Amino acid sequence: MLEQFRRKTPDEILNSISKIKKGRLKIMLGAVSGSGKTYHMLLEGNDLKKRGIDVVVGIISASNRPKTLEQVGGLEIIPAIEWEVKGETKHDLDLDGIFARNPEVVLIDLLAHKNRPSAKNATRLEDVQELIDNKISVITTINIYELAGVKEVAEQLTGLPIHVSNTVPEDTLSHADEVKLLDVTPEAILKRLHEGELDEKHEQVKGHAHLFKRHNLAVLRELSLRFLAGKVEDDLYEYRESKGLSGPSGASERILVCAQYHWNGSILIRRGDQIAKRLGSDLLVTCFIPNHKSLSKVEATFKRSMGKLIKKLDGTFEEISISKENIAEEIVAYALLHNVTRIILGQSKRTRWEEIIHGSIVNRILRITKNIDVFVVADRAEVEGERIIPAIQTKRKKENPYRRLSSTEIKEKIQKVKRGTLKVYIGAAPGVGKTYTMLREANQLKKNGIDVVIGLLETHGRKDTGEQVGCLDMIPRKKVQYKNVTLEEMDLDTIILRNPEVVLVDELAHTNIPGSKNAKRYEDVEEILSAGISVISTMNIQHLESLNDSVEQISGIRVRETVPDRILHLADELELIDISPKTLRQRMREGNIYTMDKVEQSLSNFFKTGNLIALRELALRELADDVDDRLESFERKNGVRGPWRKEEVIFVCVNLRQDSERLIRRGFRIAYRLKAQWFVVYVKDHQNLSKEEVILKRVMVLTERLGGIFEKYYATHRSLVVKEITGQLKNKKATQVIIGHSARSRWKEIKEGSIVERLLRETRHLDVLVVADIC
Repeated sequence: MLEQFRRKTPDEILNSISKIKKGRLKIMLGAVSGSGKTYHMLLEGNDLKKRGIDVVVGIISASNRPKTLEQVGGLEIIPAIEWEVKGETKHDLDLDGIFARNPEVVLIDLLAHKNRPSAKNATRLEDVQELIDNKISVITTINIYELAGVKEVAEQLTGLPIHVSNTVPEDTLSHADEVKLLDVTPEAILKRLHEGELDEKHEQVKGHAHLFKRHNLAVLRELSLRFLAGKVEDDLYEYRESKGLSGPSGASERILVCAQYHWNGSILIRRGDQIAKRLGSDLLVTCFIPNHKSLSKVEATFKRSMGKLIKKLDGTFEEISISKENIAEEIVAYALLHNVTRIILGQSKRTRWEEIIHGSIVNRILRITKNIDVFVVADRAEVEGERIIPAIQTKRKKENPYRRLSSTEIKEKIQKVKRGTLKVYIGAAPGVGKTYTMLREANQLKKNGIDVVIGLLETHGRKDTGEQVGCLDMIPRKKVQYKNVTLEEMDLDTIILRNPEVVLVDELAHTNIPGSKNAKRYEDVEEILSAGISVISTMNIQHLESLNDSVEQISGIRVRETVPDRILHLADELELIDISPKTLRQRMREGNIYTMDKVEQSLSNFFKTGNLIALRELALRELADDVDDRLESFERKNGVRGPWRKEEVIFVCVNLRQDSERLIRRGFRIAYRLKAQWFVVYVKDHQNLSKEEVILKRVMVLTERLGGIFEKYYATHRSLVVKEITGQLKNKKATQVIIGHSARSRWKEIKEGSIVERLLRETRHLDVLVVADIC
């Protein structure tokens, strides 16, 4: 509220005036040629023209297929300047022609282009900048590997040289007013190539043919998602800073490794790097040194080796001088200042009595803050007799091809063969264009001779979406009586009886009317898939079960309708429909998402700019992780995040508190990313109250829903709870424990003891994650 009354500084006023006098820059970003960048640029140009904006085409790549060129429609084209180099015809912008025409918007293909030697500007990017400086807006296209710096990363990840005639600076996206990612799955790109929609010969000439392998396309797609997520994270940080907001946003993670100049320093750094990569996070490493302490020769040697390692891992290192008594406070203060979401430390070496007399840094940190995760790295030297750097990935067991399948296995394989294909369009929020894109794809499938019908469509009164229905057949909705009211629901039985090849089912997270055959729409979809019918569906990222807590932290809203993560993991294709928060809010103001009477309320609540930026980042990172997981699972290759270590078994320890479900969601996300077996355990040490029985039932249902194993153990007294847990940890060969912060007061912990502290002492050979209390 204070922000709107704050007087702007002279620099802020000058910056705002400068922007008013300039044109806008929008960049269509793709992972590779054939992503649809030019197609969507032309689509947007025609849409702007319909709204009365003066739009012209400055450059269109000659390699574009007829389907794309058809989108030029009635747009005026400013003829390009042709020139030749080594027998190859190239095209430059006719800047003079554009300035003479003076349109409001010009469409310019292929931003990463080097102009002819005699041109006014050396590159197309400089041409674009000149247009913008002269109040002409530009919509342009670029591939991720045409960004300097990113090209080298792409070559490293694919193991292949990527030939480009020119690159643009890596910060080009940061200078754009809007960046839209055209997210396309490898399957869709390969299909376009197979059907002749991509010019394979042209790609061979450019030296890009080798990129059109499934693994390489997946890596480039993941790189695009993660790179844009990083830019969106920067936008979110700037926005939150401008509004005076502090602390983690809830959309991303930030890892802080607290290491000493000691032999285990490198182990902590490597472990922290693995976790950071797995979470798509920045890696910060700090060493807190007491005032006036001089390093020994051994410590100086460790400092040098740790510095080299951090540099190699692309982390950030800082040495901080502190008073010895306040090390825990200094760590927490540093973590809060840098928006850290997880602190990584080594296990304490002190005995119980030494901790009582001298204290424990880990326990002190847990008492000071309950808003930051604390990850305590296992000390395996005592148990395994050697120092182990947890960076070794064990070889996957190969299945014997001569082993005879059981009847159950044969049945499962036959069912997989018969099962329909599932494709889901994902969005960061309502109104991004998921249903619109789904309908457009369905019409294209119908043109290609595929039998497509609409099973359930929700246009929400959006005219543009309704127009996309075209000539698609629609299955009438079933009328259902509920509490003396006639309601409508998808007619599952009629869809299966009609038996189309593909059915469109909007809003996957929908809850069916009570008394329906299935409680949730995703269960209907599973039944349709089992009948051999393929499904194309839509869903917003906030409806994903395991992100429920993150979404609440971002928006302050607890989403009630959720879809289990396993449904998206079963999907054959996930595709993100990306859009900037500014454009989405503009759509809202124009009444293109909700009716006008709901606009102001929506803009002031869920559709706040900060919420939309954070949800966009969440969606980008989630899709990037999904791409990486599929690379690992199906192709047995490492993605952008790199390898993990040996097989993990995770224990999520819950009591019957309100935060138990949050712990389970966190446990699931970690277990899924590590491909780990995971257990949710509850030790009963007293007669449960009726309120606790309700929570216990919810905990059991959620564990099963997310694919975990719930186990209940018994202890005759509270003091025996830790003993029961440690015994089960040993039996199950657990490698990581996840627990919540202690809910007890400090006085009660002194009087009766803390289960968290006891568990940390008894599990020093295991990794332990103490999850923050924030939602």
